[in-house]
Amino acid sequence: MYGFRIVEKLQKIHEDIRSDQLKYHHKRVLVSKEFTFDAAHHLHNYEGKCKNLHGHTYKVIFGISGFVDDRGLMMDFGDIKEIWKNDIEIHLDHRYINETLPPMNTTAENMVVWIYEKMAEALRSDSKKKRYDGARVEFVKLYETPTSYAEARREWMEVE
Repeated sequence: MYGFRIVEKLQKIHEDIRSDQLKYHHKRVLVSKEFTFDAAHHLHNYEGKCKNLHGHTYKVIFGISGFVDDRGLMMDFGDIKEIWKNDIEIHLDHRYINETLPPMNTTAENMVVWIYEKMAEALRSDSKKKRYDGARVEFVKLYETPTSYAEARREWMEVE
């Protein structure tokens, strides 16, 4: 059984660990971050409750892969949040998404592809491309309800 213990000495760079030891490997790794947003929409050419204006609390999960830098960091979670806030969420959160998204039926299947494309575009931008070695979107999941989601995966998006 493990007991609680107070660390007596914090590890210090250049004293207890060298800079060249921070990067442990040269493998591709995936980081993931989740966000939620609330939005209203309705579906066209659909017979059922969703033809009427209604709302959801959506959950989005991003999976982004790449290679770690000299610090052992692939991508800061705060940078994923910054892209989400500045490039994607502004079109979705507390919006009538039939107006703010490109012309489409606002199904989870259509929306997840749009969200994937926006994140991929942001990662390809010059400022991000230089910072993140080989960073790419591997998947995006968009939950419309806690038990129902649509997913876009890199292998599907790049082939078709």
